[in-house]
Amino acid sequence: MLNMGVIVGERYEIVGCVGSGGMADVYKAKDHKLNRFVAMKVLKPEFSADTNFIRKFQREAQAAAGLAHPNVVNVFDVGEDQGINYIVMELIEGITLKEYISKKGRLTVKEATSIAIQVSMGLEAAHNRNIVHRDIKPQNIIISTDGKVKVTDFGIARVASSNTISTNAMGSVHYSSPEQVRGGYSDFKSDIYSLGITMYEMVTGRVPFDGDTTVAIAIKHLQDEMVPPSQYVPELPHSLEEIILKCTQKSPDRRYSTLAELINDLKHSLIDPNGSFVNLSPLSNHAQTIMITPEEMKQIQNGGYNTSSFYEEDDDDEDDDDEEIYEKPSKKKRRRRDEEDEDDEEDEEDDDERGGVNTKLEKAMTIGGLIIGGIIICILIYMVASAAGLVSLGSKKDNDADTQKEQAQDATDETVNKVTVPDLTGKTEEEAGTELNAQNLGKKKGGEEASDTVAEGLITRTEPAAGTQVDKNTQVVYYVSTGKAEEDTNVTIPSGLVGESLSSVQSTLQDLGLKINVEKQQSSSVEVGKVISLNPGEGTSVAKDTEVVITVSTGEGDKMVAVPNVRGIEASEAEATLIAQGLIVEVEKSDSEDANVAYGEVYAQTPKAGNRVEEGTTITIKVRTEGASSSTGTTTDGTKVEAGQWAAIEPKLKKPDNYQGGNVQLRLVQDGDGDQEEGGTVIMEGSPIDFDSNGGYYSVGSIVGKDGVESGTLYLAEQQEDGSYQTLWSYELKFSEVE
Repeated sequence: MLNMGVIVGERYEIVGCVGSGGMADVYKAKDHKLNRFVAMKVLKPEFSADTNFIRKFQREAQAAAGLAHPNVVNVFDVGEDQGINYIVMELIEGITLKEYISKKGRLTVKEATSIAIQVSMGLEAAHNRNIVHRDIKPQNIIISTDGKVKVTDFGIARVASSNTISTNAMGSVHYSSPEQVRGGYSDFKSDIYSLGITMYEMVTGRVPFDGDTTVAIAIKHLQDEMVPPSQYVPELPHSLEEIILKCTQKSPDRRYSTLAELINDLKHSLIDPNGSFVNLSPLSNHAQTIMITPEEMKQIQNGGYNTSSFYEEDDDDEDDDDEEIYEKPSKKKRRRRDEEDEDDEEDEEDDDERGGVNTKLEKAMTIGGLIIGGIIICILIYMVASAAGLVSLGSKKDNDADTQKEQAQDATDETVNKVTVPDLTGKTEEEAGTELNAQNLGKKKGGEEASDTVAEGLITRTEPAAGTQVDKNTQVVYYVSTGKAEEDTNVTIPSGLVGESLSSVQSTLQDLGLKINVEKQQSSSVEVGKVISLNPGEGTSVAKDTEVVITVSTGEGDKMVAVPNVRGIEASEAEATLIAQGLIVEVEKSDSEDANVAYGEVYAQTPKAGNRVEEGTTITIKVRTEGASSSTGTTTDGTKVEAGQWAAIEPKLKKPDNYQGGNVQLRLVQDGDGDQEEGGTVIMEGSPIDFDSNGGYYSVGSIVGKDGVESGTLYLAEQQEDGSYQTLWSYELKFSEVE
């Protein structure tokens, strides 16, 4: 496994391990180039020398890279760095559908239908690009913290050819279609069958076919009739049951032809739950139960078809029966299948790897051909260049010297282009301008602020801070001292508030200690939610606690809009969403104990989402903040956080997926603490953490950090059998000065 802090591909820093499987490990990493967190799937070292595994590993990225859909996990990058083969994917904070079903027992009809529609839409995008997933199951469906459903793990996906592909790869046996179990072919309707099994499990809490062995389960898919889900859930709507039964027909011809048809029926079932609109094709009069021949039974039991699903490690570790159904086929049977599938290019590659062709000879011939071709191309290029007078033999040394000189110059230029931000504290604006110009840096006044240490009119601080290495021509923002803060009962209403959003103006005036009274007024010239006027007006000096009347535009009126659901998203994004609908936003901040939303996110809204209201209606959103109800807190050892200290007030930690319940060490690392593996300050050690009784979160007492340092990383490590601690996860914390 990769250690914390390792840089892969010169941009991805390993932050923590998310999970580990048979052939690959999944890490949380930080992309320093784009400044975002990503998920990185890394092939284990023991498989990195096998070109077959590497090709199959890269197939997942190739299959999913072209899919840009909200219900499919995005693939950002794929590469290799010093023997490390990796795929970089979108990091989804959430749980798998399997975990969600296990937690709830079974889902409600609306939940199951909504999830099925979103999965169908993601699969439809894949099918439109001729990609068959072939391993749809709850373990490969992720529900994010904001309620979005995404399909992941295209590890055994392939591009379909003529709607049908030969295959020797199959997903988990509980969700495999009869044609996959039989080993004949897999097409788009195989995904529909697996989705039907997944819907069955969502509404009943169980899979339709189970057994002691994988072979027994596979045979049930081929021969046994499915118990209707209504026998387990009598209140299940008739239409949804018929949809599930149509998806799971043993004959592909009797299933839905496309996912578009399935999506239409699922949406129709929400409107008409007990309708009979699902068109189930009747069996022919002479239809009989198809029995497996002794030869086919022998093939299945002897491993005639194997499940070489490569990416079973992500979610299948909890269910060993799903991971590997059959042993590999014998050479004789493989040879017979190779001859039958010789037209399939992918199978030809697999045949070569299994011994159908002397791979060493083929590699030698390939390498030899490439070398000869390269020599011929070089000779032709040289002859053309020589004829044009562009090169000569005598100039090779000079060219090499010039190249080395250019490389050295480039390195020098890169160093020269970096300059250090000077310390401007205590200097005048004119002096600051002179120093910055000497360093080829720009300047911009960021504002004024009170200071007990810097005299009025002098600079208090800069952004970036003094001593930071920056590129030339970088603009440095400075702040000027207004002297010591004086207690004054009067405040001045700032200018520039008219025309701004209501929530922004409210926040500004409340910070000045003023009371707010909002009045609404229709206007055809001012946008909905924007301030028309203030009373007292801008620039007026008033006493604190004075009431300011804010007149806000409600638009032209007579227009109804639907209230969007903004619960669980950032306050700024929620405000923008509501304003875009022509609604006025009021923000209330409080230290809610709602563990289902993070700090800075909306935990309640009034009116509720889905209501239709008139344009210009005020929507109140409640935002969870750190320590909004109190400016002090306590540390993990119960010590009071004093005014003037820099602290993170009661951050809540999400449970790592790989935490086993052992003793925990919490270690805070901030700027200047040195090695991330060993540096920093241990703030808790030697006892386990109970995440489950708090909805998967743990509330840490307020953590005191270094004075003036606004950020830090909290590392969570679990004690191993040898007494050492292994880091499982990291949390980014924000620190602010306690008043």
